[in-house]
Amino acid sequence: MLVLNCSTKLLILEKMLKSCFPESLKVYGAVMNINCGNPFQKEVVLDSWPDFKAVITRRQREAEVDNLDHYTNAYAVFYKDVRAYQQLLEECDVFNWEQVFQIQGMQSELYDVSKAVANSKQLNVKLTSFKAVCFSPVSTLPDASFLKGPSPRLTYLSVADADLLNRTWSRGGNEQCLRYIANLIACFPSVCVRDEKGNPVSWSITDQFATMCHGYTLPEHRRKGYSRLVALTLARKLQSRGFPSQGNVLDDNIASISLLKSLHAEFLPCRFHRLILTPATLSGQPHL
Repeated sequence: MLVLNCSTKLLILEKMLKSCFPESLKVYGAVMNINCGNPFQKEVVLDSWPDFKAVITRRQREAEVDNLDHYTNAYAVFYKDVRAYQQLLEECDVFNWEQVFQIQGMQSELYDVSKAVANSKQLNVKLTSFKAVCFSPVSTLPDASFLKGPSPRLTYLSVADADLLNRTWSRGGNEQCLRYIANLIACFPSVCVRDEKGNPVSWSITDQFATMCHGYTLPEHRRKGYSRLVALTLARKLQSRGFPSQGNVLDDNIASISLLKSLHAEFLPCRFHRLILTPATLSGQPHL
């Protein structure tokens, strides 16, 4: 195991990962964020350098930890040889097996290999698989002319909005998620439409892997074009900063899939896999 701390080597790694799209997208996004000030306190672990066969991004060991916070305790994985990834899994100090955490990646063997090692350590593994998408280049600002007058208006989220997002996210509703969303809003680009009272009615945020996520419009404000405007604006914002505008969508989310198709987003040939791993000693926690 090698922790890559050199800023020059991290920039080289970023370029190397770009040549491995789309399977490397999650790790690439995390590495880009590291190279842009590292607001989420991440670090890179590899099997070797420069001819690596597996690369993992994880939370820095000195960062503050909540062992129940699988949102923040997140690893992204890309490998050229799955056996190299398995070897990193089996090393004692790459993953923190005493906490609830997640592993993200876009390669088909990720689940089986991770589950085999996790089961040997008495961890439960929950898999969720998504369609993976990338937005085409958004060369001009989306048309927001239909937002007439001072409200509704197109703007960005603030940390004060985190409670609303926590209550409306299917993965949320708990203290860990509230803190995680507040950190995402503070660290990464977001877009929202606010009503005449200044409250968000439609929004999307960016996560620690530079993925567009939690796109949501309040039910009473749907079919007004807000979701389309928010998605295109956030995609352009990310692209203007050099980031890929990527996202994930569940297979049964017909409304979001239809929206993405109307926006000419590219559905990638690989799928996005999210594994949530829970030690047996923590499996009784109410929100897990």
